Amino acid sequence: MNMKLMNSFKEIVGSSNQDLIQENANVDGKSPLGMMGLFASTSAKFFCVENLLSDDVRQAYLDGYIHIHDLDFYASGTTTCCQIPLGKLLKDGFDTGHGHMREPNSIMSAMALASIILQSNQNQQHGGQAFANFDFDLAIYVKKTYQKMVALLENVNAHCDIEAKAWEMTEREVYQACEAFIHNANSMHSRGGGQVPFISLNFGLDTSREGRMVVKNMLLATQKGLGNGETPIFPIQIFKVKDGINMKRGDVNYDLFRLSLETTAKRLFPNYVFVDAPFNLQYYKKDDIETHIATMGCRTRVFGNVNGKETPVGRGNLSFTSINLPLLAIESSSVEDFFEKLDTYMDLASKQLYERYVYQSEKNATNFKFLYSQGTWWSGEQLGRNDKLGEILKQGTLSVGYVGLAETLIALVGKHHGETDEAQELGLKIVTFMRNKMDALTEKAGLNYTLLATPAESYAGKALQIARKKHGVIKGVTDKDWFTNSNHIPVEFNINAINKIKKESPYHALTNAGHITYIELAEDASKNIDALETYVTAMKESGIGYGSFNVPVDRCTACGYSGVIYNECPKCRNDVEHTIERIRRITGYLVGSLDKWNSSKASEEQNRVKHGKQS
Repeated sequence: MNMKLMNSFKEIVGSSNQDLIQENANVDGKSPLGMMGLFASTSAKFFCVENLLSDDVRQAYLDGYIHIHDLDFYASGTTTCCQIPLGKLLKDGFDTGHGHMREPNSIMSAMALASIILQSNQNQQHGGQAFANFDFDLAIYVKKTYQKMVALLENVNAHCDIEAKAWEMTEREVYQACEAFIHNANSMHSRGGGQVPFISLNFGLDTSREGRMVVKNMLLATQKGLGNGETPIFPIQIFKVKDGINMKRGDVNYDLFRLSLETTAKRLFPNYVFVDAPFNLQYYKKDDIETHIATMGCRTRVFGNVNGKETPVGRGNLSFTSINLPLLAIESSSVEDFFEKLDTYMDLASKQLYERYVYQSEKNATNFKFLYSQGTWWSGEQLGRNDKLGEILKQGTLSVGYVGLAETLIALVGKHHGETDEAQELGLKIVTFMRNKMDALTEKAGLNYTLLATPAESYAGKALQIARKKHGVIKGVTDKDWFTNSNHIPVEFNINAINKIKKESPYHALTNAGHITYIELAEDASKNIDALETYVTAMKESGIGYGSFNVPVDRCTACGYSGVIYNECPKCRNDVEHTIERIRRITGYLVGSLDKWNSSKASEEQNRVKHGKQS
């Protein structure tokens, strides 16, 4: 028996390796199901490395130059994620494998079925599930609810303004449906019961009364929180920002944009995706909602397509593989030598993605009945049970990512891209080189190869540990706990928000597989909504594709106070022994805990929030 594998098993049983136990921030690795999941994950990774990787790819992985995301799911043949065409599934009805669900006739039923769709598909993929046009897709069921209310009032000969009363009753139903959806999102389990589905909702562009009602009440229900006022971890909500629709005073959905900012200040969601960013706007057709940008909560973006319609809808990522840029930089004798090494490992990462695609292609549609038989994946319902997946998977993307651009630049020229123009120029040269490699491979192979600004904190820490083990502590490079995510400005670097936005925005145009810019706010943002609007406007004007905010969201479980809590609750003055719930953002997702925090831990946590070290 492999001793390394046995030692990993012992760490799982003894809960002695926190990096392993907390590998997924939204799974309790100490719980029975969490522990079983870790056993399965560790075993599956071992099997894959020993049996499914080619020799040069295996060596690059073992040496720490590349990281294969979701390696534990490789053997199952699953793909990462999907932007589910909710309207299509609801209209046509769908079969979960246990019976057919017909089209709903009310918003309450539609949202209940939306939860079932997410749960059903989550069990057939290893990444996130999203609805690309949540407001447009559900508007028809708000209309149906309104029509039912009108009929009800007419039937009882109501002595009132029937139209006004029917809309009032409909609004109440929509709110309750949204509230129920949020509770479902935080309670229903998938993946063997180990965690809830990773859900993202995209909305904000529907200007109809019905679509606006969906967005308004989803935001209000999010503000209210769960049963005891807790901040919902899911769904991740993504507000689509567009000039002429919601961005400025006078725009028909500007009120919803303002409400979204209020919700973000209180609950950290929604995030903001920018339709007018040139690389999103080039696809946009107002009357074709399938051409509207949509993204996953962490940052995954799928749009361009050399094998069909350019749309996020019904498509997703097949797999990601990231490159440890700082390790290459440390081992390079010059900038030119670095680019030669980068070229080599870009080729190896791309080769590994293709080999995984070939493996996935050998699976049959019957292995993923919901994903490929119910119209969830683009044209999947056209496949026969025993048809292989190769052709239909060409709708998806294969993505190379990277971590630690900042540390890479420090290793190469002594400064990162937030510090000097020279470093910024080199940073853009590196990422442009990577994007050009992906574009050339797309044209040559006829597959959608894309470049990702990798979000994974767990890999950012692992990548640094590998580099430090090989080369020791290097000032500014390995003298910390993790490399900086993708092309972000280092969180400890003192830079104002607007300059951070301007420095990071050029990388968004290059990373067509996904990107995000975070703005860290140390104080209660709900007291200054105008400031949030200023930042969102700056993101839009600077060409940011996707942005979000990280603000401290704390709750006293004794008195219910919500806001920034340091060493004691400012309302009930409970001492440091009292349980405080703290919600923080990790890679675009939220993570909550109900641990007891002592004074030093609380101070340390607030210091991390002030310096953005959680994002």
